Amino acid sequence: MSKRAVLEVIALDAEDAVAAQAGGADRLELVTDMAADGLTPSRGTFAEIRAAVDISLRVMLRLADGFDAGDVDALVRRARELRNAGADEFVLGFLDETGGPDLAAVETVVGALDGCRWTFHRAIDRTPDRDALRKQLADLPGLDTYLTAGAASGVDDGLPTLLAEAARSGEQGYEQQILVGGGLRLDHLPQLRAAGVDAFHIGGASRPDGWSAPVCAAAVARWREALDG
Repeated sequence: MSKRAVLEVIALDAEDAVAAQAGGADRLELVTDMAADGLTPSRGTFAEIRAAVDISLRVMLRLADGFDAGDVDALVRRARELRNAGADEFVLGFLDETGGPDLAAVETVVGALDGCRWTFHRAIDRTPDRDALRKQLADLPGLDTYLTAGAASGVDDGLPTLLAEAARSGEQGYEQQILVGGGLRLDHLPQLRAAGVDAFHIGGASRPDGWSAPVCAAAVARWREALDG
């Protein structure tokens, strides 16, 4: 419990990023178009945010709503553009028609990341076999995190799964850090922290006035204080 927990906040622009860092965020997930659940931001937006803050930035690689990879060549181009702009951490995750991981797409995109660290996002919450997905992805270079609520519907329903997976930390397929997000509330933290979970992701919780308003530094600070306390 002495280890500082990671607090990751969704940022859409430099204003969000500055507020999130001021509130105590350790890392940002950079996206655009939350109406589509978060897509790849432009190279220009990344550059503006990178110039505005000095904390870690994980950039979403996703071109359309849903978990189908779509145009993989376009994803690779966007990844390389962002790498050339200085991005060195990413977020991605694609499923095939059966709901399993789209290994061909994931491997192709990861190949363009040059070994950068990356998060497999909440596509894991839509797969019929989480354990199989983890084991299929286990050896991919750079994969160090799973963003998950434990269930597609959110942390309330996924909490038993999150606790069970935390208990398997270090096993094959479970070496990656669990980053909990998706309907996460402050009252979930004690049980998750007690289970050894040490990374948390917030989006709407950092915006008390909704997605049309910027990140609120004070809202982020409440999460930072809860995690540090």
